[in-house]
Amino acid sequence: MKITQVSLFLENKPGTLAAATRLLYEAGVNIRALSIAEAGEFGVVRLIVDDAERCHDVLRDAGFTVSKTEVMSVEMEDRPGALFEIADALGQASININYAYAFSKGGGKAILIMSVDDVERAAEVLKTAGAKLVGTEALA
Repeated sequence: MKITQVSLFLENKPGTLAAATRLLYEAGVNIRALSIAEAGEFGVVRLIVDDAERCHDVLRDAGFTVSKTEVMSVEMEDRPGALFEIADALGQASININYAYAFSKGGGKAILIMSVDDVERAAEVLKTAGAKLVGTEALA
């Protein structure tokens, strides 16, 4: 399922993540999943939240550099080989995974969030393979 991810570019120094997340806290935006990647003096914080528009606007209005991207999320079994099955299905369909992050949801389930080069086609391929595509509500 397509979901909107907010990417936030931050200086890689103490307190910047706290400043950004304080704004989200004060705005009542709930972070459901995140990934932080550093790139020298800056970092990219990728956020899945309960209200992507509000998140984007609050951060942008505070002067942060932000963008929105369509990504997809898939519920998978929390077991060896589950990621392989998804990656293999997409690879055989010539769909590239640009980046991904995942977390265990408990109860034998995990959620994989992926940026792919064709979200619509990837969704069709994964549905055909029996994968369960999920929205932000499943990340709660």
